[in-house]
Amino acid sequence: MLVLDAEDPLAAAVVAAVRDGDVAALSRLLAEQPSLATARIGEARTLLHVVSDFPGHFPNGPATVAALVAAGADVNARFVGRHQETPLHWAASCDDVDVLDALLDAGADIDAPGAVIAGGTALDDATAFAQWQAAHRLVERGAHTTMWHDAALGRLDQLSAYFTGPERPAPAEVSDAFWAACHGGQLAAAQFLLHQGADPHRIPGWENLTPLDAATRSNADDVIAWLSELPR
Repeated sequence: MLVLDAEDPLAAAVVAAVRDGDVAALSRLLAEQPSLATARIGEARTLLHVVSDFPGHFPNGPATVAALVAAGADVNARFVGRHQETPLHWAASCDDVDVLDALLDAGADIDAPGAVIAGGTALDDATAFAQWQAAHRLVERGAHTTMWHDAALGRLDQLSAYFTGPERPAPAEVSDAFWAACHGGQLAAAQFLLHQGADPHRIPGWENLTPLDAATRSNADDVIAWLSELPR
């Protein structure tokens, strides 16, 4: 496997082609040096990570993905470091739906683990970072959801289903989902979960914010107004 220092002229040229959306230049470089398709830049990132990197939305992103995959890039390659995110995780974290779709069309594992958020899926990254377009698209394309995701996205039918079986979710899980609904600005979901016994003031284990704090950060005015009227 080819590993290039980030300052290497070849690395700089191919990264620039990716970020500029210059598919012709990228294709030329790939033809001249086929090992670039699977190369690591600074050991940690592949070129598919580069095209899906923050802030995302680089010109011609889907065409860049297609060129790299056609040249042999591994659509499920892992970042090498503290977390093992795939390019799909990064596209989800940037709300880059076009690149996300291109990666999925090329065979990316929609439920691959490795997220910066609890080692989870691309949907975990998208919902945690409030990248709602990406989150909804992942669900549309078949991503597995949990009660937390369904609450954050306001999927009331799916939420209701958790409470129709013989075993109810644990109280802490219900309260965590309530927090997610407030984070996502989903008033109806929050109201439903309150009726299911959620603690509207519980601070979750992953972030030192109350549900009201989460709603305030998300500028969810209707949720803020409703939470502010609840008894302490």
